[in-house]
Amino acid sequence: MSHPFTLTLSCQERPGIVHAVSSFLFEHGCDIVEHQQFDDALRGQLFLRTAFVCAEDTDCERLSADFQAVADEFGMTYQVTGERPPRVVVMVSKLGHCLNDLIFRWRAGNLGGELVAVVSNHEDLRPMAEAAGLPFVHVPVTPATKREAEARLLELVDEYRADLVVLARYMQILSDETCAALYGRAINIHHSFLPGFKGAKPYHQAFDRGVKLVGATAHYVTPDLDEGPIIEQEVIRIDHTFDPRALATVGQDAEALALSRAVRWHSEQRVLLNGHSTVVFR
Repeated sequence: MSHPFTLTLSCQERPGIVHAVSSFLFEHGCDIVEHQQFDDALRGQLFLRTAFVCAEDTDCERLSADFQAVADEFGMTYQVTGERPPRVVVMVSKLGHCLNDLIFRWRAGNLGGELVAVVSNHEDLRPMAEAAGLPFVHVPVTPATKREAEARLLELVDEYRADLVVLARYMQILSDETCAALYGRAINIHHSFLPGFKGAKPYHQAFDRGVKLVGATAHYVTPDLDEGPIIEQEVIRIDHTFDPRALATVGQDAEALALSRAVRWHSEQRVLLNGHSTVVFR
């Protein structure tokens, strides 16, 4: 029986890296099934993703420990993961299009991650979550209780052993401390226009300005609001016939598409952080 694993790594570019990786896998009786790498000439960095199968009865911890010597030689940051899909907690407010899309893809088996709970500052989407068999946890947020609410969120991440937190139109700004605690494992989705429209009614502003492109951006959460490393973007062309309601509908489609792709690629270990940017192996 073959056991699937994925190795991802980044390090300073130098000769011998790919040879060292392939030699390690050969010596451990592993067979490479997919290999992708990117040489960032501007930063002098190499990024690598190798999917492989191993006939021996082993696990991620053992392979990771054995690979440490190779990593030390080349100064690598690396991770070995197995076939267990990452556990995902979804955070929502009142808009359900992104949650609904994530649930559909999860139940169809093509999301990549395993939804384990839905957390919200409102009760509106409880029926949707519970109809899918997901625990729904209501954590109300007010200016006076924001610190306690975020502490509860982090408790829930630990309680559900979540590997990833997805902000699926969660309409609260997380504190710098919470962003730091979830660095690299929290994804946000937001509408994006040129120019960028802020406030409660961006699609009305877009209509007033005659926008011709509707878009959405999925990115990692950082203390810099909506400026985290971008994973995926979706753009849909529209024209003058789209009123604010039609714009909102198109925008929701773009948001759902960009977010689901970002979740799947992250879950499949296809996204590597590269400073303020990302390397995404499709």
